[in-house]
Amino acid sequence: MEYRRLGRSGLKVSVLSLGSWVTFGSQVAGDLAQRCLSVARDAGVNFFDNAESYAGGESERIMGDAIAKLGWPRHSYVLSTKLFWGIHDDVNMKNTLNRKYLMQAIDASLDRLGLDEVDLLFCHRADPETPIEETVHAMHDIVSSGKALYWGTSEWSADEVRAAWEIAERHHLHKPVMEQPQYNMLHRAKVETEFERLYDDIGLGLTTWSPLASGVLTGKYVDGIPAGSRGALPGYEWLRDHLTDPATNAKVTALRSVADELGCTLSQLAIAWCAVNPRVSTVITGASTSEQVTENLRALEVMALLDDAVLERIDAVLA
Repeated sequence: MEYRRLGRSGLKVSVLSLGSWVTFGSQVAGDLAQRCLSVARDAGVNFFDNAESYAGGESERIMGDAIAKLGWPRHSYVLSTKLFWGIHDDVNMKNTLNRKYLMQAIDASLDRLGLDEVDLLFCHRADPETPIEETVHAMHDIVSSGKALYWGTSEWSADEVRAAWEIAERHHLHKPVMEQPQYNMLHRAKVETEFERLYDDIGLGLTTWSPLASGVLTGKYVDGIPAGSRGALPGYEWLRDHLTDPATNAKVTALRSVADELGCTLSQLAIAWCAVNPRVSTVITGASTSEQVTENLRALEVMALLDDAVLERIDAVLA
């Protein structure tokens, strides 16, 4: 396993990590959650990603219970959660980054996780109705209290990230260290273009999500939506047009020949492609079985095969 610094911070995270979106709660719980986490940790994964809103809080509870039963020393892993969407319908408790919500939501997340602190705390989306100053001060106070060690953002624009960083710099507050954007072969602009100046200017680190583009890059949707797949899950109907788009699946079909020549799966190729970008601190993978965790982690071997010639060929397909 390769470990990379999270931006300009001194914290190191495994280049491949394990997240819980979609899977924990709806597909993974109990003994299966323990097996998935254990397989990942045995392979060197040290970063595990979560969010308050995943499965309405159950994802945090499942992961926290599993880690407790596995008996991992707290110093041996890095764990994150994210706040914004909320799990209560009350005013001030959903779709916000106001101070009241943030200060109360972190306590509830820690209670579900069974921890005294998270290593990374993300603002899960930007909040146009709350002044960025209010959010930055609240996140600073959470870090100062020891309830989170680093804070960052997820799916913020470059201008919003820079504004938060400059407010923190001006007032000598804890600065945002990392961003969590979607990044994959089909979704590249934010990481490769929009954020380009932030890497050197403020030392932004990236914990990227959806390396398989919600499963499109596995190739399993080329012939429609199979039973038991993410596209067939209740509540994910919004994904189906994306998953079955003919132009996208034509690219996936062309990528299959590249994967075949490298002796890997489409999934491994897609994950490795994300990880070879040196701006990416860690690629968050997902899995609903321990066998899938193992398969995804074999992308580590594929990274060494992605030389300039292969990357240019992939770019030609994607164009």
